[in-house]
Amino acid sequence: MSIYGDYIKSVIRTVPDWPQPGVNFRDITPLLQNSAAFRKLIDSFVHRYQEMDLDAIAAIDARGFIVGAPLAYELGCSFVPVRKKGKLPFKTISETYTLEYGEAEVELHSDAFREGDRILVVDDLIATGGTMLAAAKLITRSGGLVVETSTIVDLPDLGGAQRIRDAGYGVFAVCSFTEDE
Repeated sequence: MSIYGDYIKSVIRTVPDWPQPGVNFRDITPLLQNSAAFRKLIDSFVHRYQEMDLDAIAAIDARGFIVGAPLAYELGCSFVPVRKKGKLPFKTISETYTLEYGEAEVELHSDAFREGDRILVVDDLIATGGTMLAAAKLITRSGGLVVETSTIVDLPDLGGAQRIRDAGYGVFAVCSFTEDE
């Protein structure tokens, strides 16, 4: 957790029973609307990664872009979008992953990385970990090296961060929420 983790967590809104009964949705909109909180959020990532040798930030569609773009700018790295299927105009590689209600697919331009590029994967939230794992697999298949996966929020009760660790990738989250919070 970051030095601003408790503060960032306090700004995130919990919306009970959305999008379905029994689900506590962690809404980052108030975090984005609060300029001081948003700056602390980006600073949390910058402080963690500023001394790492990174070539690119791979951000997951779409909320990962919110953190990934300013982080790439601050670290002097390239920004590479990992998009939902059908959103990239050039030759792509893709990875299918399982969702609670079916399957989804993410894509990456086939020329996004050079062999051995050091990549940080960024998204807004880790729930079951499927999207993050799919992105990490794509990056590895493309020749990149995933240095770490990072997120604003981890939901550890859903086991995603552990699944990502079990697959051999490091995980950093600015804050986390348990189901009863």
